[in-house]
Amino acid sequence: MNKFVSAFALLIMATPLQAMTLKIATLSPDGSAWMTKMRAGAAEIENRTQKRVSFKFYTGGVMGNDKAVLNKIKIGQLHGGAVTAGSLSDFYKDTQVYSMPLMFKNFNEVDYVRTKFDAVIAKGLEQGGMVNFGFAEAGFAYAMSKTAPIPSVVELRKHKVWIPDNDMQSAETLKAFQVSPIPLSLADVLPSLQTGIIDTVASSPIGTLALQWHTQVKYLTDLPLSYIVGVLAVDQKAFNKIDPADQLIVRDIMQRTFKEIDKQNRQDNLEAFNTLVKQGIKVVKPSAQELLAWEKDAALASERIEKAGIVNPSTLQSVRQYLKTYKATTK
Repeated sequence: MNKFVSAFALLIMATPLQAMTLKIATLSPDGSAWMTKMRAGAAEIENRTQKRVSFKFYTGGVMGNDKAVLNKIKIGQLHGGAVTAGSLSDFYKDTQVYSMPLMFKNFNEVDYVRTKFDAVIAKGLEQGGMVNFGFAEAGFAYAMSKTAPIPSVVELRKHKVWIPDNDMQSAETLKAFQVSPIPLSLADVLPSLQTGIIDTVASSPIGTLALQWHTQVKYLTDLPLSYIVGVLAVDQKAFNKIDPADQLIVRDIMQRTFKEIDKQNRQDNLEAFNTLVKQGIKVVKPSAQELLAWEKDAALASERIEKAGIVNPSTLQSVRQYLKTYKATTK
């Protein structure tokens, strides 16, 4: 009997672990810097785990927008997605805190707060059931218009403004700005700009170029409306099927990869901003008085978002305290 048990144990030990292919969807097009680095990270993982863990990427939005991707994860059709952090609010609602209206004025403020708060958001997502590997900067979103410059909130109210469908935070923000937005999926934005259904979008410079929106807009308001980060989120149940030792390898490589993407995207956004200007898009700078009006309505929007329960007041208070501390040390 003991010989049988020993032989059976040896057989189990000799049997290779079942390979796991993580199916990941993203809006990022193949060939983009984001996808190039993720594919490189995936190849390294496959090599170091001797093909026990591999990745299959669905790029360019073929699986739909962030909401559609998350729905496919819930039913098991996908294992994860490279999505905007704010889209993961069902798993941890404070993922949206960085994109609060006019929260940050510059990248120095962003960098200080992120060193303090990225870990908090990452932990919240893990507790909510989504494994993640840190965050990659998507950049500041700027208002961009096809028909006229938008230096002020008053001017914004005259435009047909797009927001992503099912985006409660953007909807509450524009209500505070007294703007009636037009919700559309990401895929519908370009044709809607072309046909005049909308004439104004908010996007990062690299996003504007990647999605070809720059072919339709003529003006960019030089005011960072919100700050966006991306995240590779993998369903905890799927990740737990990977051997624990291989999980550590995946985390190690993808965490390093996302730090590289984070750094690269900062540079790419700065270069993309300059590219937009070189291609003839006019930069519009609000006056001091107009800026005060933007900030006033942004504060009202933040109040609406808090009251709607979209972000926890305590989380907002923590981020604002970090900002206050940073500003005090840089005076």
